[in-house]
Amino acid sequence: MLPPDPPAVPTHARRAIRSFVQRGGRITPAQERALNEHWPAYGHDHLATPVDLEALFGRVAPRVLEIGFGDGEVLVALARAHPERDFLGIEVHAPGVGHCLLAAAAAGVRNLRVVRHDAVEVLNEAIAPAALDEILIYFADPWPKKRHHKRRLVQPEFAALLASRLRPGGRLRLATDWQPYADWMLEVLGASPDFVNCGGADGYVPRPAERPQTKFERRGERLGHAVRDLEYERRRG
Repeated sequence: MLPPDPPAVPTHARRAIRSFVQRGGRITPAQERALNEHWPAYGHDHLATPVDLEALFGRVAPRVLEIGFGDGEVLVALARAHPERDFLGIEVHAPGVGHCLLAAAAAGVRNLRVVRHDAVEVLNEAIAPAALDEILIYFADPWPKKRHHKRRLVQPEFAALLASRLRPGGRLRLATDWQPYADWMLEVLGASPDFVNCGGADGYVPRPAERPQTKFERRGERLGHAVRDLEYERRRG
């Protein structure tokens, strides 16, 4: 059974601005087959109600959330490398979700679940406070044009939401190959009372050894873009 499209939200309930544009994209037969065959094992339908993560994964373990996982390249690699952790991914685009399900099934991972929905709504409605140990946001759309900056995912309100879902001492990890967006994230998260920057004098950290290199990162490097990694700790008190 195919996962449902992210539902249309009643006009009066819509957030004024979204960080993504819902586009159909071309889905391959293999991706569509994966959505049908592997969604029961890996998918979770967003129902706007709190999720019991222990029941979802069938155990108690450190929980990592990746927001906007694209084709799932990083998510599946991390789940395979760290069977002691549970990984939840959020993505809105069907081709990427299908690709992720194919990769997860091929890798035989069991510690991964995915949600096809808007991450802000999932965090607001389905994730309990302090339920997560890590949140990953890798190569989100930088919305480079000034008139589109309001669409950027990392905003003060979103930073507060992320902090509320992390346990004290939990980590927020981000990466981008667009320097103006790196500067933006440093400014927004630096102003947050909930986070402590784990970077050096320039605010950045070295690329984590466990973070797989993504196709977006490789493309950015080919274009001569410097990749910036950021890491923040949720304040403990």
